[in-house]
Amino acid sequence: MAAVGQQGSNLTLEQVKEVLGEVIEAFQTPENTQRMEEAQDDACNEMGKMLQFVLPVATQIQQEVIKAYGFSSDGEVTLLHRASFCTGQVVVMPLYKDGLTTDPGVLKFARLVKAYETQDPEIAAMATKLKSMFLPPMTVPPHSNTLPAS
Repeated sequence: MAAVGQQGSNLTLEQVKEVLGEVIEAFQTPENTQRMEEAQDDACNEMGKMLQFVLPVATQIQQEVIKAYGFSSDGEVTLLHRASFCTGQVVVMPLYKDGLTTDPGVLKFARLVKAYETQDPEIAAMATKLKSMFLPPMTVPPHSNTLPAS
């Protein structure tokens, strides 16, 4: 484990690998697996609702791990209460300063991981695995090298 409270942007490649591993483990705990399943049920497989319900839960799970490494939310958090249109349940989601619904610390960590992805295939694979835990699979439309006739 890197030094607790170490400034997040100063993590080495090996430390980022370690933190990513801890984040992935956090998603696999029974409690967090249940939280993610509930959020995904609330989202009804709709991308807009995934952003409303799943992304905030995924952000909270990541923040619980990365805050020990210096990635903090840098400000006050207001809790928003939203009702799921599918289940009728009320879901609590954070609203960070400047109106962000994604934690600034998580965004900084994501940028750092992205920077190391090109340098280390293991980090790239871990980042892909993490994303697959909360983002639906994306299908890329077929690419054509031909231009449409005018």
